[in-house]
Amino acid sequence: MNGLRTSFDRSGVKLGHYVGEFVTPGIGHILKATGCEFVFFDMEHSAFGFETLKAALRYFEAAGLPAMVRIPSKSPDHVSRAMDCGAEGLVVPMLSSAAEARQILDAMKYTPLGRRGVALAIAHDNYRPGPVLEKLAEANRRSLLVALVETREGIAEADAIAATEGVDVLWIGHFDLSCSLGIPGQFDHPDFRAAVAAVERAAKRHGKHLGRMVTDIESGIALARAGYDLICYHGDVWLLQQALREGIAAIRAGLGEGAA
Repeated sequence: MNGLRTSFDRSGVKLGHYVGEFVTPGIGHILKATGCEFVFFDMEHSAFGFETLKAALRYFEAAGLPAMVRIPSKSPDHVSRAMDCGAEGLVVPMLSSAAEARQILDAMKYTPLGRRGVALAIAHDNYRPGPVLEKLAEANRRSLLVALVETREGIAEADAIAATEGVDVLWIGHFDLSCSLGIPGQFDHPDFRAAVAAVERAAKRHGKHLGRMVTDIESGIALARAGYDLICYHGDVWLLQQALREGIAAIRAGLGEGAA
């Protein structure tokens, strides 16, 4: 099985990559060969359905690359279906309260920690038989909840969310957070900085992992030095565009043609 918990719980910064566009049989090995340590697989802002998720998780498993999955919503059926497909880490969008976190945990954990419907020897446990109680306990141990804090309400509840048993990671959704605060894209605004600081304090106070996505190297270094231990570097479609744009522009410039 994917070793997401093992990977996340080791000390030091873990660097990952966002996948929201390209799912090929080789994607896991492609990313693994770069030194990538985890995948942020996005179902919220893509057309990926659960059949695609199920296949993608096998590609990542083949490469030994842990993946966490951002589900489309907080709906219990999205939670349980992603778990049954084999997701070990769930990224839950717009998680705005400790009560919501407990509802998610109820849907993703087996008894006695939750009320997830039991289906064994399927994708999530690699179709293997085994003693029921041991399998339930192992599934509960493996599963991680990543609380995506990206609303004004989530900031107000950040400490309570972090204090909730079963929440493993606080992840800042910076763009949506800035919009919720009424300052879209203004990441240097005092209100945005104060909101981010509140999440950082909550994670530190309760010993939870802290994560965020970046699209430039300098920001990744700065966040790592500030105590973030989970950093997602760039997204598949944007990184391809950036590299291709730069390469084409450089060739044209070298030929004296200038920009297109």
